Amino acid sequence: MFTSPFKNITAKTKKKLTFSLFYLFIISAVVLKYFNVYLDTASAPYGIFSFEMAGNLDKSMEIINSWSPLSKTFAGLSLGYDFFFLLIYTLFISLLIHKVNERLWIGKPFYKIGKLLIWGMFFSAICDVAENVSLIKLLIGSYKQYWSSIAFTSAIVKFTMIGISLLYLISNTVLLLFKKSS
Repeated sequence: MFTSPFKNITAKTKKKLTFSLFYLFIISAVVLKYFNVYLDTASAPYGIFSFEMAGNLDKSMEIINSWSPLSKTFAGLSLGYDFFFLLIYTLFISLLIHKVNERLWIGKPFYKIGKLLIWGMFFSAICDVAENVSLIKLLIGSYKQYWSSIAFTSAIVKFTMIGISLLYLISNTVLLLFKKSS
């Protein structure tokens, strides 16, 4: 079975990596939020997220057409920057799952769920790449339904995996806090 990619990293290195990824995550989220300011329109009330979730070519085209040339530039910058961001959030969430998993579940059957979620986060990064490529293809003029469909499906899988992983992290962190207090 799969092992955690963080298994052989020292505790000191894990701590440094966690803080570095946290700071990079915050900075990157601010950068992406800045880009997104230029993408909010009546057709895309949630900016790039609206574009990701369009699901069909007509809606994708409506969003693209609602953007000014400057907005389209920021959409491209956002999609390009997201290739960096997906590495950050994947590693950060995976590392946090690993750390919680090691403290709570090592040697127990539930440990396998954490390992599966760690690798699931890497799968979500692959989905994010497929989504970004599809949205870039639409943005540069390859108006095909399958690009909208790939972007939508990839976004759903990505957000579902991230959501499940975050729920796992939150519930296990609460459990860990209760264990410490008793």
